Amino acid sequence: MFKVAIGRPRLYSRCIPRLHQSIPRRLNATLSSQLSRSLPEAALKQPEVTHDDRTLREVFDSPGFWKEFSLSAKAAGDGKNVGLFQNRYLTGPKGFEDFANTSLDRAKRIVAKVLAANTVEEYHQVVRQLDRLSDLLCRVIDLSDFVRATHPDPSIQAAATRAHSMMYEYMNVLNTTTGLAEQLDIAMKGGTAPWSEQEHMVAQILKRDFAKSAIDLSEGERERFVTLSQDINDIGSNFVDTMAPAKEHISFPSSQLKGMDPMLLRQITRWGQVTMPAVGGIATTALRSVEDPDVRKELFMANRTASRATIKKLELLLKKRADLAKLTGYESYGHVALEDKMAGNPDVVKSFLNGLSFENHETMRQPMATLLDARESAGFSGPMLPWDKEYYMAKVLASVRSKKRVPDFLSSYFSLGVTMQGLSRLFSRLYGIRFVPRETLPGETWNSDVRRLDVVSDVDGLVAVLYCDLFSRPGKSPNPAHFTLRCSRFIGNSEIAESQSNPNSLFSSPEQAANDGMAISRLPDAGGVMQLPTIALICDFATAEGPNTPALLSFHELTTLFHEMGHAIHSILGRTDFQNVSGTRCATDFAELPSVLMEHFAADESVLGLFARHYETDEPLPYKMVTDKLDFDKKFESFDVDNQIILSLLDQEVHSKTALNPSFSSTKIYHELQHKYSGQPVDPSSTCWQGFFGHLFGYGGSYYSYLLDRVLARRIWQKVFLSGHLQTSVSRDAGENFKNEVLQFGGAKEPWKMMASVLKDERLVENGSASAMKIAGTWGLQGRKLEEKIEQAVRTSRGDTIRPLSISETGASSRVAVKASL
Repeated sequence: MFKVAIGRPRLYSRCIPRLHQSIPRRLNATLSSQLSRSLPEAALKQPEVTHDDRTLREVFDSPGFWKEFSLSAKAAGDGKNVGLFQNRYLTGPKGFEDFANTSLDRAKRIVAKVLAANTVEEYHQVVRQLDRLSDLLCRVIDLSDFVRATHPDPSIQAAATRAHSMMYEYMNVLNTTTGLAEQLDIAMKGGTAPWSEQEHMVAQILKRDFAKSAIDLSEGERERFVTLSQDINDIGSNFVDTMAPAKEHISFPSSQLKGMDPMLLRQITRWGQVTMPAVGGIATTALRSVEDPDVRKELFMANRTASRATIKKLELLLKKRADLAKLTGYESYGHVALEDKMAGNPDVVKSFLNGLSFENHETMRQPMATLLDARESAGFSGPMLPWDKEYYMAKVLASVRSKKRVPDFLSSYFSLGVTMQGLSRLFSRLYGIRFVPRETLPGETWNSDVRRLDVVSDVDGLVAVLYCDLFSRPGKSPNPAHFTLRCSRFIGNSEIAESQSNPNSLFSSPEQAANDGMAISRLPDAGGVMQLPTIALICDFATAEGPNTPALLSFHELTTLFHEMGHAIHSILGRTDFQNVSGTRCATDFAELPSVLMEHFAADESVLGLFARHYETDEPLPYKMVTDKLDFDKKFESFDVDNQIILSLLDQEVHSKTALNPSFSSTKIYHELQHKYSGQPVDPSSTCWQGFFGHLFGYGGSYYSYLLDRVLARRIWQKVFLSGHLQTSVSRDAGENFKNEVLQFGGAKEPWKMMASVLKDERLVENGSASAMKIAGTWGLQGRKLEEKIEQAVRTSRGDTIRPLSISETGASSRVAVKASL
């Protein structure tokens, strides 16, 4: 029942005037000229907005400015440690224990209150109390999980781990507490007229999760359920942590590795022999560059064959999950995983994936023919072999680069500060929110490189806090990620009164105590305060070598930052009254939609025009450079899609009831799927690559989600934002539509209802999820038919069907006409 989150501001800045003296004169001139061109006209009339926009760039692009900016608050204050994220408990290792114990005491009081409920009014409060209980668990578990993986201090890591374990153990106890489920049932069957739509949704979620937690089973069966759940967690974690190839290393005489980068080859050669790991960057590089096909074959076989121990752990995990599903009355674990998802059941997912596979095979014909031509030019005939594909892909792409004879200078237009500036300007235009840099207080962050941004709304003021840990450093994970450290939730006056009756010297007010000192916004007429989303964004961008050179992002890194910011904006705008449905706490196969949609914005001409300028010359980005890059990156994109489809189908098949068969073989299933669906050369039967597919543990029946959300995001990009035509990508009307119909609900509304509303397509809710998935499957990943209609409608709206389209053309009336024609 109880689950952790998916992991998953002031109106001014107190920057003192003298800080501007530390910025190079060229940079100040650049900022001034850029501001006049890129900020909205209304913003130019607000000095604080102009100032915040300039400061936003400086805190990321100028190390000297950031140093003084971050020190100014410390110099002005009393130097007292305010705790991580301004959580007043977390000033040191001992604070994690205090935080967990305090939260645990509050949780136990809520449990007692729910179990004792016996009046109509008390039952009306059951859902809100259970949501508060869930929030107390997540406050500790989500934050501790982040800290133990991110904080550099081992003592803090250890303390966070202990706090996490304490609350996680209590959560498992609650999940099998039958009295809570019984009280929820009584509340749902009784008079629930005062409940809001959000409360009804939360009640249904809690009831469904209780059922999945074996709450209706006998005591012995519940004990087995708990044992199986723990086994699955332990085996799955061990599978991911210890997966290994059957052959750890592979050796060749260096003379056989002709084609590899000589510098790299010299580094790994010892006495004329090269020994390299079978899996990893060096092996991948060799597969793409070594000329000898026999060497590539040997590399490929080692690279695609997991150890027997790894496969054994994987299949034990899958069998345990099948046992769990059977115990709780489900046909398979896939049915367990998909019951509350947009797809609904495994058969619907398979049908959707089959449709995408058919479409993608048509797309793959040309790139595969290109590879075969390259192979024939090298003197080899016959079908493409699996160890040849990466090699000839690299050859073709290298040929494309050499023909252009133009180096990739895109990163010069994407300094990190300028990109953050652009994201703020984009969100200001679409949703009326912006980023305001704020000085961090002593103890607030886990590293001095972490920037704090307050997220400020034109209407509501402070709406969220965003901690940005974006720069690379030794020991830091290279994986980009978004973490919701605290979800949105309404804190009523009754909770504040509890804090007032139990005063704590750590806090300056009962309101502050109710949220542990973390961000809130006061709601004078609403009978309480809002607990605001607190978010951490992690990336691993390399810092520049020179003191005056900012961190420059590749186009891939730019897209990654936009993607992660899509998760953040979902958390920021999905500020619901209940944390169970806040922000990204929605159906797993809907959670990637906002982030995938942001990838479209990252490549849009109007959006890039808001900020992309050369960090030295201030020249605007020539968009032709972006289109060339997109064409280059998409040349073999259909191969990646093919892989995603096969892996999504594998995820469905191994989580079917087949896993209970004594003869169950994940290797056999994987090879059968490749032969049936793949348009690429299939792996030899002696390999077993699925042993490296760690997402089988993390996703467990829902790996298809990214493909589904790519389809849905493309549809919204086309229907709501007109694929960027007529500057709709920076239109407030389009942004408000998406915010009001999708983002603001978080998980508080059925996903297909949100899609039907934002797309104005009632077919999506007329005949259930199976019908909706079938319709979505007809749209395809590229949405080619609708794209043609949009382009034709744009031409018609301007009365010129011959002149080439320009994405920069604008006009609100034209947008209305085009949307009406679709």
